[in-house]
Amino acid sequence: MSNGEFSGCAIASEILAAIARCQSADEFRVSALASVTAWLNEARAAWVHQQGDHWGVAGLASSLTQLPMELAATAADQACVLSAENWLAVPISNRSGLPEVLLIHPARAIESDTAESLAQMLRSGLLICAEHSQLATRVEQLQTMLQLSADWQQKQDLTELLNSMAQAAARVLRGDRASIFLWDQGKKQLVGHPAMGVEEDQPLRIQDDQGVAGEVLRTLQPQRWDDSSGSPDTINAQVGKQLGYATRSLVAVPLLDRKQRPLGVFEVLNHRSGRFSSDDERFLVELARHAATAVENTQHIASLIQTRDRLVKSASDTLQLVGNCPQIGALRDTIARVAPTELSVLILGENGTGKEVVARSMHLQSGRQDQPFIAVNCAAIAETLLESELFGHEKGAFTDAISERAGKFEAASGGTLLLDEIGEMSQGGQAKLLRVLEDKVVVRVGGSQSIQTDVRVVAATNQDLVKLVREKRFREDLYFRLNVVTLQMPPLRERGDDVITLAEFFLQQFGHQIGRPPPSLSSAAQRRLKLHSWPGNVRELRNLMERVAYLTSGPVVEETDLAFVLSPASSGDVASIPTNMTLADATSVFQRQYIQRHVEAAAGNLAQSAKQLGMHRSNLYRKMNQLGMSDNFSS
Repeated sequence: MSNGEFSGCAIASEILAAIARCQSADEFRVSALASVTAWLNEARAAWVHQQGDHWGVAGLASSLTQLPMELAATAADQACVLSAENWLAVPISNRSGLPEVLLIHPARAIESDTAESLAQMLRSGLLICAEHSQLATRVEQLQTMLQLSADWQQKQDLTELLNSMAQAAARVLRGDRASIFLWDQGKKQLVGHPAMGVEEDQPLRIQDDQGVAGEVLRTLQPQRWDDSSGSPDTINAQVGKQLGYATRSLVAVPLLDRKQRPLGVFEVLNHRSGRFSSDDERFLVELARHAATAVENTQHIASLIQTRDRLVKSASDTLQLVGNCPQIGALRDTIARVAPTELSVLILGENGTGKEVVARSMHLQSGRQDQPFIAVNCAAIAETLLESELFGHEKGAFTDAISERAGKFEAASGGTLLLDEIGEMSQGGQAKLLRVLEDKVVVRVGGSQSIQTDVRVVAATNQDLVKLVREKRFREDLYFRLNVVTLQMPPLRERGDDVITLAEFFLQQFGHQIGRPPPSLSSAAQRRLKLHSWPGNVRELRNLMERVAYLTSGPVVEETDLAFVLSPASSGDVASIPTNMTLADATSVFQRQYIQRHVEAAAGNLAQSAKQLGMHRSNLYRKMNQLGMSDNFSS
């Protein structure tokens, strides 16, 4: 058959059809070989290729028992068509550079120049199909990488993330397994997560200068190795021996953070088809870039969680109920039982007794401790704005509503909302609050859409809600809805020695803030603190100790350092004296307050004060000394 005859023969169309139809080089070999054999009529053919140091069969079109592999090797080496013993060997190269040869029997079935033309067509078809296959693989890898990157960004557990990365890399690159080594720079070790044959709770540790992983960490360059061409000394054989695992091939790339600093090494082991290609290496480099970002994000999230947990613990330690009186002990026990539940709690007590501290303590001991705690003082917000503050408003709901705004219920979602001074809430606000508590939804002012909410509501007040209910100023149904558990805060004047305990606690706290040892309280100062009526309760004591901590220069707080601020609501009369005192102590308190007011009115002039009190000045001196009052006044 001549070259001219060949150019127009059906085999050309068959090979072109095979090129268009086949998705891989292997598929093309099988299809093209069948077409060539059919075209050769009675002839037989085989497609052989070199595999390492020997030759193997890539495809057979008929039963052939003995193939002239030496002839094929010689034809490939000489890059020309050869014939021997009635066989024709037609060399075909491929993109990977491994020799391939078409063997035809008998040799007379095709002329040499026709065989050369056939080889060119087969070679072109092989290259085109290989490119198709690589392109399809590349597209699949990119799709996989995008999906993996999106999945990895959602993971917050580092161990789960690393396992997912290793499994994905081994699957896509057709490896037996994969390992991610994170660099422990302090110990100069690479820590495998996960590592071959090692339990997750006992990660593999290797020195950071050993093996291929150590070389990748040192150079920050990718490395490929296989046992057919690489030196055995390159591999850390001790690890494989220890784990009973033989490494035949691997590809390893560095994990770099956003500033191109090393985080570790990403490696895939033992390709199922022999060795890893340069395309595999490029893919793993790109995959490692996404992996490093995910690792950084996960480590950052873990750090934030640890910081949050420390802050929660610190807040819990700071917001402790200080005191040893029976009322506080009972209160602690009740909080410990109620906090983990979802029961509604009503906290009653005078201003300054610590109602918000109790609410925060409950929040920090509950399952909502990681979520927001928001306190709203209903008395501090104008009645017309209270509903908007709590439930939010839509744009245009009222004159100043220039944009939509979420309310406190939405802001506290998942956490705890303290409604302080609940008795000040309007009737309309009470009705909406009742609906929120019963239906777990809020509707913004000016809106109609119901918004789901998951908030634990704690209410607090210094008013007598029962009296307000009788006066129709507070809804009875809301009262019973809030009053599932009631916590009564004792006033400071009824807590006995807790006054001293709290004072010392606050001095310690403020001393730490200003960076100096806290001063101690003298006996006279302690006695004066216990005799005070504390109309402002714990808040008043805290403010007093803050002034003392900052303004007292000595190591001891004396009675003269206790500059009490008279409450505007207190007139110094009998009503302001604690009821838990003996008559003698109550009399002393009244006399001290009464004398103090006259001395202050006379600008410290004791002679003038004595005249106003109807006493001789010497008797006033004597009386003040008896009451433990300072006589450091002008005369």
